[in-house]
Amino acid sequence: MSTGRPSALAALLGQARVAFEAADVRAPARDAGRWLFDTLATPGAPAPPAPGTAVPVCAHLDPALATARGLGGPIAHAAEAIAALAPALCWRLRAGTPADDPFARAHGNAELVGRAGLERRLDVTVGLSLVAPGTTYPDHHHPPEEIYVVLSAGEWRQTDGPWHAPGPGGVVHNPPGIVHAMRALDTPLLALWLLRM
Repeated sequence: MSTGRPSALAALLGQARVAFEAADVRAPARDAGRWLFDTLATPGAPAPPAPGTAVPVCAHLDPALATARGLGGPIAHAAEAIAALAPALCWRLRAGTPADDPFARAHGNAELVGRAGLERRLDVTVGLSLVAPGTTYPDHHHPPEEIYVVLSAGEWRQTDGPWHAPGPGGVVHNPPGIVHAMRALDTPLLALWLLRM
């Protein structure tokens, strides 16, 4: 019986889980991530086929994927899955970003699973963030708890804490409502995020 989940999406979620399980993750991040991946084990409804859309930062997607492929293991396999999904991804700017703001050319988010994803569901949202080199994705917060599976070099910060670099295959846990930011250094930042809605 077909689940309706594209094979590349299934591969990406599977490789993200492998990376998550291999990372040094402690409670409550471990519990949050396991709940998210366990919930995603049952596919949601497939979305109607539609062409993807790009934003300017998508020019950095191929270089980010090439770097990830060179890392081997689950990160390389995740990159292959993202490349297969790329034509169907609908990239968007952070809500409220003016078109003439330089940040509009330097970031994008693509929802994979959720209300507007390739797979529709209400309990979990999964997406990708891509940030151009030398760009900070500014402080923001949201009610849902969040797990990032990091696919490239980059740095994260919570509240007024120090920046830290989890590295490819690392995990970042953002508790509900916490202020957080991320930034790309001299290479594009690419990360998969999962929100418990």
